[in-house]
Amino acid sequence: MIQKMKGTYDITDDIGFYQEIEKVIRKVSRLYNVKEIRTPHFENRELFHRSVGEHSDIVSKETYDFEDRGGRVNTLRPEGTAGIVRALIENKLYADPRVPLKRYYIGSMFRYERPQKGRFREFRQFGAESFGSSHPSQDGEMIDYAMNVLRALKLKNVRVHINSLGGTASKSAYKDALKAHIEPHLETLCRECQIRFETNPLRMLDCKKDKDKDVLKTAPRTFDYLNEDDSAHFEALKRYLDAMKISYTVDHSLVRGLDYYTHTVFELQVSEALLGQQNAICGGGRYNTLVEDLDGPPTPAFGFAFGIERLIVALKENGFTPPSPSLHAYFIIMGDEAREKAMGLMHRLRTGGITCDADFTKRSMKAQFKQSARHNARFAVIIGEEEVAQNTLNLKDQREATEDTIPMNDLYITLMERLTRNTNGSCKDCSEKGDSQ
Repeated sequence: MIQKMKGTYDITDDIGFYQEIEKVIRKVSRLYNVKEIRTPHFENRELFHRSVGEHSDIVSKETYDFEDRGGRVNTLRPEGTAGIVRALIENKLYADPRVPLKRYYIGSMFRYERPQKGRFREFRQFGAESFGSSHPSQDGEMIDYAMNVLRALKLKNVRVHINSLGGTASKSAYKDALKAHIEPHLETLCRECQIRFETNPLRMLDCKKDKDKDVLKTAPRTFDYLNEDDSAHFEALKRYLDAMKISYTVDHSLVRGLDYYTHTVFELQVSEALLGQQNAICGGGRYNTLVEDLDGPPTPAFGFAFGIERLIVALKENGFTPPSPSLHAYFIIMGDEAREKAMGLMHRLRTGGITCDADFTKRSMKAQFKQSARHNARFAVIIGEEEVAQNTLNLKDQREATEDTIPMNDLYITLMERLTRNTNGSCKDCSEKGDSQ
């Protein structure tokens, strides 16, 4: 038997979680005037080497690279931002006068890493990017946007951690100071940190192995190397978060793992009881130079991303369950003539936005009622030879425990009247437009 690849999985029982999360994402994104964008699952390898960073863990250890039949070296996307920036430049979206340009995405990402709770080699990610504004209020809005997704999912005890890396000059000065501080003690740190010292020194600050060592605890802070403008940007962000009543922690060890971040970086963290020590559920920040680094015009930007699998783990631990799928009506059919009538009636209901189904294996009436219960159908529509002869049907309301005989032609209007009763005239879960016939 051929089995799925290590680090991948089939979405079966949990599909309701994905559907509900995506529904919330689309609803909240509309509130913030953020539109969807979809980009390819694979890109030219150079895109990620130039954006994420040649020496980042993602590029050096985790990318899925392959050569196609034309000799081109491609990479399955390990994260979403680089592809969005490439699309912005290639399609000249930066010329859109509606600034800032805000886009969100939902899709699969791929990283070759050790599978563990909430982490897979193929994983789904929701992210969003905003292009064109360098103002700190844009940082605040995007953090609020990410938080509002979690509020809508009723995830509790979410903490906002923020920090500033400063602009290019401030970040460079800080790197030099950090290396000078750590160099005399470098041999006491893990092998990973010794490599990062040369390639990506900021990553040493969030090392899980060495985080409690004095050399890292006493490391200089990014704040101490922010110039006046960079410091003012961060102070303004804090005021905007205060204005939105968003509590936050200034976390001096927060640096994020991608090379392109500048100025604000942030994480949304949940209780370790939900996700363990790696409890960040969302991360992001500002990247004012990335568009230009990838041959686009100077364009400030801010973005974030969620790992949806990790979000589902947290939601389950938090007691969240997606709505159970159900049908408005299930047809109980006895006889071939009744089946012809039922097929026409089901077509009519579905066209009008009413969900329904029927048995297609000629089960007994008792077995069909069991199927109706399994599908959690509100109504059972019963049609047999006698009903066909009289052009009627039996309509059983399985919630109210009532049963009526009605003309077949009245089925749609009868169901609509009963489904919209006490729902302000709109059928819950019916199509928005309904049927005007």
